[in-house]
Amino acid sequence: MTVRFVTGNGGKVREAREYLESVGEEVEQVAYDYAEIQSDDLAEIAARGAQEAFEALGGDEPVVVDDTGLFVDALDGFPGPYSAYVEHTVGVERVWHLVEPEENRRARFRSVIAYADGEREAQSASEGTSGEGTEPRVKTFEGAVRGRIVAPRGEGGFGYDPIFEHDGETLAEMSTEEKNAISHRGRALAKFADWLADEPAERKGPR
Repeated sequence: MTVRFVTGNGGKVREAREYLESVGEEVEQVAYDYAEIQSDDLAEIAARGAQEAFEALGGDEPVVVDDTGLFVDALDGFPGPYSAYVEHTVGVERVWHLVEPEENRRARFRSVIAYADGEREAQSASEGTSGEGTEPRVKTFEGAVRGRIVAPRGEGGFGYDPIFEHDGETLAEMSTEEKNAISHRGRALAKFADWLADEPAERKGPR
């Protein structure tokens, strides 16, 4: 099966391939600018995006959408679900400078993977309906990692990786294997890969 990862970020796709190809799934990067709803809930944002992308791209292959947020304690959880916008408009170094004067530099990275495949959830037994007209199922998988905000270090990774430190190293200082083993997205992808491996082939949506 081919899973279409809807993102303009090649780094996310490389991380996804590390996990999904190990369970026999191919990953194809697809550029589609889905509408990102205004919400403080990463899972809701990702799920809506996956559903929209699946329908807009023809509904013939499963799609995956990732929504990630950096939640900084000293900034009351900012930038949170607005992390991508802040990265592109303000830049990660400005985020570091906001946190630099603070004694508490603790932060948490959260990532939600949303998967849509067109399969209709069975409702007839529980709700007395045929299932027709229901929305396509969307499954979400979340991962998180705790760390602290530091001055930028490291040449690897992408996004906020240079300013997020975990156990003495920033994510940008880690190898791909080290980062995947502990990162928020890696943990979400591991849950997703486990679910795919257990999912019967006939339930994985259209081909």
